[in-house]
Amino acid sequence: MIAVTGATGFIGSAIVRHLLEQGEEVRVLARPGADRRNISGLKIEIFEGDLKNPESLFPFVKGCNGLFHVAADYRLWVRNKSELFKVNCDGTKAVILAAAAAGVSRIVYTSSVATLGTINGGVGVEDTLVSYKDMIGAYKQSKYCAEELVRSLVINESIPIVIVNPSTPVGPRDVKPTPTGRMILEAALGKMPAYVDTGLNIVHVDDVAEGHFLAYKRGVIGARYILGGDNLTLYDVLSHIAKITGRRPPRFKIPHNLILPFGYCVEGWARLFRLTDPFITVDGIKMAKKKMFFSSAKAKNELGYCPGSANNALNDAITWLKETGQLVR
Repeated sequence: MIAVTGATGFIGSAIVRHLLEQGEEVRVLARPGADRRNISGLKIEIFEGDLKNPESLFPFVKGCNGLFHVAADYRLWVRNKSELFKVNCDGTKAVILAAAAAGVSRIVYTSSVATLGTINGGVGVEDTLVSYKDMIGAYKQSKYCAEELVRSLVINESIPIVIVNPSTPVGPRDVKPTPTGRMILEAALGKMPAYVDTGLNIVHVDDVAEGHFLAYKRGVIGARYILGGDNLTLYDVLSHIAKITGRRPPRFKIPHNLILPFGYCVEGWARLFRLTDPFITVDGIKMAKKKMFFSSAKAKNELGYCPGSANNALNDAITWLKETGQLVR
């Protein structure tokens, strides 16, 4: 039996499907009342619990051989930043300690390339130098602290954890959606006529799921592996989406410093009217000043990771949006 947190989410549900394809029995953690569309109809055991309720976690992992800890609060803007740390840091520690106490023999922790260093004009790898002060915004800060915590548990407590750092996954079943999924939807609807000069490492969510399983089977304890795909500029991403949907590619490039004041205005509006999910955020604009380009060479060489093309990932994302009726002209 393998336990999976975050199974109702984008990456987590893809991992659950891949585990089932490999013949594994799967138990998932789901909050009461959570949106369970992504796991509907799957032959899995659903255990109700919450990362913010540590007492629910030991029964969840008891009797399991493995744990995929995927759950995270992935938001680039929140009213109370402590919410991110409660889930991403405190929740991570609680579930991993519970798994260790239950005798789980192998754990895969889902971190993010957000915790890694980047190189202007180059490609970041697992050991590119970076520090906490380089983390922009509460999401990156919380994930950085969580990964440092996980590494300390490996070193000081000898807990068998492998760390994976997905880049920017896209594809089907992004029901929430993630910030990237929301961008793809807005672009597919023709609502992004302009862009900023930035770049992303785009990968299919199903390739990320397979990479998790390879890390579970072959990864070195305490090591981390970037699970990415192709490095593309934002203009290239938006242009490909425009081509798929029969729309015009973006025509205007907006300087970062010009759009930043608009970000502050949007966030102020969100606070004033108690909105929960502004499309443009100050942290997002600041992050976009650096191209998030990475290499998955280590995962390819050590795990046998072999991702497909970013264009296919974007194609599948658009196909899913069409099939779910979200692309209405």
